[in-house]
Amino acid sequence: MAVVYRDTDANLGLLTDKQIAVIGYGNMGRPLALNLRDSAFPVLIGNQSDSFAVQAYHDGFEVTSIAQAAARSDLILMMLPDEIAGQVYLSEIAPGLRQNDTLVFASGYTIAFGFIEPPPFVDVVLVAPQSVGQGVREGYVTGTGFPSFVGVSQDASGEAWGRVLALAKALGALHRGALEMTFRQEAELDLFAQQALLAGIYSLLTGAIEVLNREGFPPEAIFLSLYLSGELGYVISRWSETGLLPSLKLHSLTAQYGLLSRIERFKDVKLNRQMELILDSIRKGDFAQEWADEYGDNYPRLEALHRRLKSMPLWERERDVLSLLHGDDSAEIQPPAF
Repeated sequence: MAVVYRDTDANLGLLTDKQIAVIGYGNMGRPLALNLRDSAFPVLIGNQSDSFAVQAYHDGFEVTSIAQAAARSDLILMMLPDEIAGQVYLSEIAPGLRQNDTLVFASGYTIAFGFIEPPPFVDVVLVAPQSVGQGVREGYVTGTGFPSFVGVSQDASGEAWGRVLALAKALGALHRGALEMTFRQEAELDLFAQQALLAGIYSLLTGAIEVLNREGFPPEAIFLSLYLSGELGYVISRWSETGLLPSLKLHSLTAQYGLLSRIERFKDVKLNRQMELILDSIRKGDFAQEWADEYGDNYPRLEALHRRLKSMPLWERERDVLSLLHGDDSAEIQPPAF
């Protein structure tokens, strides 16, 4: 059984007189910085001169260069994208590290796959929210908290566990309980969820749309029935509250029978083998190297994959349905620009 830590396990006094830096004021850096400030801890933002730095300034934080923020701080929260974190660490952060500083990561990726190798005189800890940034902030503001993983990779000070739990409590990460996890485990689980579960969901949805479209169902009805009504999203959101089996009660008996009587058809040996291969590639470090090469080449394959996905005619129909449901001025989440 995994070890679970809660608010009562943490001593906020271990953060007294500690300067905290958040390096990178993006989707996760901003909510973590706001949460820490609302917990009455001093936060310094280290960011390059861009729109994120402007946002941090308008939010009332002191904003400096990454190198200055790291050199002035005792706890350094690394909130940079995986693909650039290693380079920024070497050039901007490593030179300013001091005895018993604490490097804090929200993902195990860069440590697990060797892109960052901290010196032996610093603590290296993990507070990995299992939520998007907006959920991290909302969980803190509402007092409900958010699920997370915590871990220690290196304990140079002898106080690494005390520090990471104190920090997790200040962030709101212990209110619902945080599971102890190694950096490697966290990284592998995260990548597997992205590459096996989410990729599978996207594949199933697009396949279902294509089948129904060939059979002559109205495009508006297809998208509405499958996911644009919000029913699927609501059911999935209930999974996190009640679990999979209790959520079956949300469905009619007809739906329950249809789901349970057909679920075995999707337990395909080839599908399971594909998941095993994905996990094997992650564990060997093949994906980490592939992504590093992709970043080094300026994302050529990612660009091609986006273009191929955008070229599918079903997305034009999806936009039409969204306009029908919400009006032409409905908000649209833009994909990354390439």
